[in-house]
Parts: sequence; structure tokens; C-alpha cells
Amino acid sequence: MTRNKGKRLSLYVKDYVVFDLETTGLNPAKDAIIEISGIKVKNSQPVEEFSTLVNPGMPIPPAATRVNGITDGMVDGAPDLREALGNFLDFIGTEILVGHNIHTFDTNFLCDGVKKELDKEVKNDYIDTLYMARSCLPGLSHYKLTDISAYFGISTEGAHRALCDCNMNRQCYEKLGVLWEEKSRESLLDEAVCPECGCMLVKRRGKYGDFYGCSGFPLCRYTQKA
Repeated sequence: MTRNKGKRLSLYVKDYVVFDLETTGLNPAKDAIIEISGIKVKNSQPVEEFSTLVNPGMPIPPAATRVNGITDGMVDGAPDLREALGNFLDFIGTEILVGHNIHTFDTNFLCDGVKKELDKEVKNDYIDTLYMARSCLPGLSHYKLTDISAYFGISTEGAHRALCDCNMNRQCYEKLGVLWEEKSRESLLDEAVCPECGCMLVKRRGKYGDFYGCSGFPLCRYTQKA
């Protein structure tokens, strides 16, 4: 399925929706969403929550239940995917989305589900805190959400349930935002946004001298002279 997603951004914003999905597996082509949660943030403060279990219309594999604790009995009577996604789209509107590892996971499930169930596209730009953490915390050995939360002293209780992960990630994003803006002041252009993909431009040293390259490399290969 061809996905026409929004841009992956590398920046800190104060207004956004942090979201997370729980699924029956890792493959959007054959696995299903079983929980959708989001927290709307305005001026860096949470103002509204969204959370729903989703009836996938199929048994939940034991391996998935071992990860997130969601059982068949819990989703019995929950809305189907079409209803849940429709309500979630109403909740997010045109806000920038924030999440952890959403570039290769959550946004793919979200976009595929919305296209299949509602024949719509999710064009919201989004920020993946996995990329931010790798840039701002280069000394970590692992970059799972629980690893980053532990680094900042944020409780990981309830991990792998969507709303708990949203709350953890919101706090991590705010902490990362401070580091990101410090890094921006130290090493980036005043107008530090890639004109092609919206990621930040980072000063690098090449064979022929200094240049600014897109932090979205290798997906984006934009460069300009320093």
C-alpha cells in the first residue's frame, strides 16, 4: 500500500498531539491495531486525552498479550477500527503528531488503517522522538522509550499500554526539547530547517570544507554550503 504521509520533522514545538498504538504484531499488512491513545498538548501542557481499545475482529496472539497485556476479553465490545480511527482523526485535527519510533511503525499502521477503513490520508507532519534521542543523547546504549524515560528519571510504570506510553513520551519530548534547542543554538543555522523535508540542518565537515546537511539523512540528502 502506497503511503502519502506528512513530513517527518526534527524540531521542538509547544503544541502537538503525542500518540501511541498497541497492535497484534509488527506488520501493518497482516496485523491489527488494538489500542489508540493520544494526549493533546498546548503551550507544553497536556490539555486533553484520547484513549480507546479497538476490537480487531480477530483473536489477539498470545505474544502480543505478553507485551501489552491486552486480551480478547478486554476488546470485546470495544469499537471497531473504522469507528476508533474516525474518532481519533477528529481528536488530532491538523496538529503535529509526536511519538516514539512512529516513523517506521505507528504512522504506517495509522495511515494504512485510515486509508483502508475511511479512504482518507493522514497528512499531519510528525516528530519521532527516537531520532531526537539519538541526536541529543548519543551516549545511551539503547533507545527504547523506557530507556529514555529512565535516563530522565521518568516513571515507566504501565509501559506498553498506549496512554501510559503517551504520558512517558510527552515528558521525554519536553526534556529532549530543552536539549534540542540548546544544540540548535550551538551548532545549527539561525534558519535551521531543511527546505525539502522540514528536518533540522546540521553543520558537518566534508572533504571540501564545512557544509550544512539535513538531519533526515539518508532519507533526505539536502545540503548547502556553510
